[in-house]
Amino acid sequence: MTGTDWPDGCSEQVFEEARAILCVVDASADSLRLVYRTDQDGVLGTVSKASEHVRLGLAPGERFVLAMNAGMYHADMQPVGLYVEAGVEMAPLNRDDGFGNFFLKPNGVFFVKDDGSAGVLETEAYTQAGIKPAFATQSGPMLLIDGAIHPRFLPDGTSKFIRNGVGVRADGKVVFAITRDKVSLGSFARLFRDVADCENALFFDGAVSSLALGGDMLIDSGEPAGPVAVVITRPKADESSAHPEI
Repeated sequence: MTGTDWPDGCSEQVFEEARAILCVVDASADSLRLVYRTDQDGVLGTVSKASEHVRLGLAPGERFVLAMNAGMYHADMQPVGLYVEAGVEMAPLNRDDGFGNFFLKPNGVFFVKDDGSAGVLETEAYTQAGIKPAFATQSGPMLLIDGAIHPRFLPDGTSKFIRNGVGVRADGKVVFAITRDKVSLGSFARLFRDVADCENALFFDGAVSSLALGGDMLIDSGEPAGPVAVVITRPKADESSAHPEI
């Protein structure tokens, strides 16, 4: 796949000497979903399998845009934090303390409402908002909180990995991003602030980050995946069926 074959809204950019792929999604025009299991209750387990599963189930006129891993998981593949799919809570909100990126608080939640609108909120703010999501996944740490970079990030720490995450702009558009090169959390947060123009952004994962774009596995870590974010273009109304002007 070349850049010219990519879905609308997706592009590759170089930021702070690292390559990154960003996809801007209009939630009013596209369908955002999270997938984790098959209808037979089996864990999909990889972004590749999730992509195939979703593409096989597309309705007429729908078009697959992207899939990327969207949350951390335990050794038994259970989500570490909140996970809601099609209105059903499969894992509860996790407000515990612990080690690792998930617990580098504040962490947060990416959610999609019944009306298709999406957001990213810090965990405590999400709890207080009383949101009843159609889809939700909790991960961490937050990258941006109301435009400010996570307070515990170094400007450019020594821990560098290929990373992926999601952000939401002031206009409500959602930005999914993944790097091709290893970056620090500080640099990844600045990508969402300075390039993607997001107000709030959430880290999904690093080292295991993968991306299926337009049906092709563009970046494949070869690692398992728990929750997977999926974007599908909704069918457009058939303009030929519109009533002619009188």
